[in-house]
Amino acid sequence: MKFQTYLIKYGEIGIKGKNRYLFEDALVRQVKFALKDVEGEFKVYKSQARVYVDCEGYYDCDEVTEALKRVFGIVGICPVVRVEDKGFEELKKDVVAYMDELYPDKNITFKVESRRAKKTYPKKSMEMNADLGEAILDAFPEIRVDVHDPDVLLRVEVRDDIYIYSETIPGPGGMPIGTNGKAMLLLSGGIDSPVAGYMIAKRGVGIEATYFHAPPYTSERAKQKVVDLAKLVSKYTGPIKLHVVNFTDIQLYIYEKCPHDELTIIMRRYMMRIAEHFAKQDDCLGLITGESIGQVASQTMHSLAATNDVCTLPVYRPLIGFDKQEIVDIAEKINTYETSILPYEDCCTIFVAKHPVTKPNIGVIRKSEERLSEKIDELFQQAIDSVETIIVK
Repeated sequence: MKFQTYLIKYGEIGIKGKNRYLFEDALVRQVKFALKDVEGEFKVYKSQARVYVDCEGYYDCDEVTEALKRVFGIVGICPVVRVEDKGFEELKKDVVAYMDELYPDKNITFKVESRRAKKTYPKKSMEMNADLGEAILDAFPEIRVDVHDPDVLLRVEVRDDIYIYSETIPGPGGMPIGTNGKAMLLLSGGIDSPVAGYMIAKRGVGIEATYFHAPPYTSERAKQKVVDLAKLVSKYTGPIKLHVVNFTDIQLYIYEKCPHDELTIIMRRYMMRIAEHFAKQDDCLGLITGESIGQVASQTMHSLAATNDVCTLPVYRPLIGFDKQEIVDIAEKINTYETSILPYEDCCTIFVAKHPVTKPNIGVIRKSEERLSEKIDELFQQAIDSVETIIVK
């Protein structure tokens, strides 16, 4: 069936009061962005607390639907048949034709739910429900009415044109990107961090990312893997500015000077310092990590406190209470899992102590970092100055 319009339903935006128009405008912008590479001509607009996409000429229905399913803020996508108002008798014919084409198996139950947004229309909603239902029953005697739990809920909206639809495809929910500032994601090649970026972006936060590369200990394929993960996340977030930091010299210096059971924590602290530098430079309002309490030694409560100790920006950890399977489930849903498990190690997995400390004392860690005072500021600056920035989309 050829759908001329998509009705976009939103959730939380509807309770934003006087600021609702700002979120609606952001949603319209995101829908336009999502459709810009889809073949076809699309008009995206808002009207009477709804967002619509009118389609002109040829387009692929599945491709449009897939693009819309990646727009945060959308809770439902309704493919609509739009017909001209040529009188109620013609509308009955249109509704019968819709049911006939969309539901070839007539062994179903249905209910009609009409909405008369155009108040000059001669029939009221309840009358439309009864008369359209009667027309469907006359055309297809095997169809039955069920007003409580129908197989098909047929919706008819009377506006300047008349909208007929019965399917609501779930959207991702959340808030439109850009309505809640920006944050810096510490992106590795693992399963967790892409999911963390996705979840924070779902709340309307724009995403930038920092990746720590350690050549020659990590390969170009490891770097490409992270770029590929950023591309997959960017399908939901829009373009991501990815900072690729050469972390080798800092890691080797820490390895040389500090106790090996503290390596992971101290390296992590310097990663957070560098990521925060770029976050502040780009006006980000926080850092995002994929940490989950107790998952590894660097993610115990004591370790997280030691990591937070070096940050002045808030650190957002959306996976903090998730177990691994819950994280994997989301990674599979957003299509990052298969890329994340490719066997190209990043710097976090290369320099791992055999017996890392699980309850680091912040005072002891600070004392150990004093051993780095001779060169660490110089290496820190070199890492920042040599950063490679990639716009991923």
